[in-house]
Amino acid sequence: MSEGSERTTVADGARPLGRADRGAYGAYGDSATPVDSATETFVAHRNLLFTVAYEMLGSATDAEDVLQETWLRWVGVDLDTVREKRAYLVRIVTRQALDRLRVLGRRKESYIGPWLPEPLLTAPDVAEDVELAESVSMAMLLVLETLAPTERAVFVLREVFDLEYDEIAEAVDKTPAAVRQIAHRARVHVAARRPRGTVSQAESRAALQAFRRAVETGDLQRLLDILAPDVVALSDGGGVRHALLRPVVGGGKVARLLAAGWYERGVERSVETVQVNGGPGWLVRVDGEIDGVLAVRVENGRISGLYNVRNPEKLSRVGRETAVSR
Repeated sequence: MSEGSERTTVADGARPLGRADRGAYGAYGDSATPVDSATETFVAHRNLLFTVAYEMLGSATDAEDVLQETWLRWVGVDLDTVREKRAYLVRIVTRQALDRLRVLGRRKESYIGPWLPEPLLTAPDVAEDVELAESVSMAMLLVLETLAPTERAVFVLREVFDLEYDEIAEAVDKTPAAVRQIAHRARVHVAARRPRGTVSQAESRAALQAFRRAVETGDLQRLLDILAPDVVALSDGGGVRHALLRPVVGGGKVARLLAAGWYERGVERSVETVQVNGGPGWLVRVDGEIDGVLAVRVENGRISGLYNVRNPEKLSRVGRETAVSR
């Protein structure tokens, strides 16, 4: 895929670097024409690079760290020797993300309770790109968690970003033939676990509205009507805030949990409908402070997955939209 064929959701992400960006991506210097050229290219592809790193890691914080590491390597490259700058940058960010992914794997082994991806508030136009919206959804990111690091990288680069096998081979340090085999295994693995079918945004919003009415009234029958029989509820408090220590499965169990636990004495809870990881969700505030983000999975008009992130360390970005692109 050429540089000119890149599809993005936010004007190619080409916002100028501000003072904070210069701190993250290096200083220009007085006569820094090569650095300026490197900066211009990096900024043009920044949203794409962030999305690659985020889909590989499930953590926006770690994805930003990977971008900084990518910049430090990119600024030292002789650009005259680089034919496809986009592909070269993707290669750097993939290798850095793979290194970080192995560290994250060890960190998750000691995580308290279920681990959920770090939620992002995304722009409404992300939902218009069905493939992109699915790829950053909580449900898909959790499926990707079941892949080995190299399988995850290959799947993301091939299925989401449509890179050629030889480009991916350079990024993951494998032969093109090996990458084809890895891609096949990853596709089979993901196909067996990914959400079934495509749901329109209108259908998702309608299900979320019905769910909200049922939760706010504490109507058990309404909850049973909108929840799928095999619905799964997960929450992530990171050991800091109260959360489910294991998944709750089944419409009856989840409905009773919600009917009994939504309201707390002396607590003012408010809900704002937002776009979470490419789909409708809630930004939940308690006594005016952000308390969590709820993402949902909708299948056949009913809610089949609830993902409630309450860990404060994962809520630092939910006060603003994060641009993702491919």
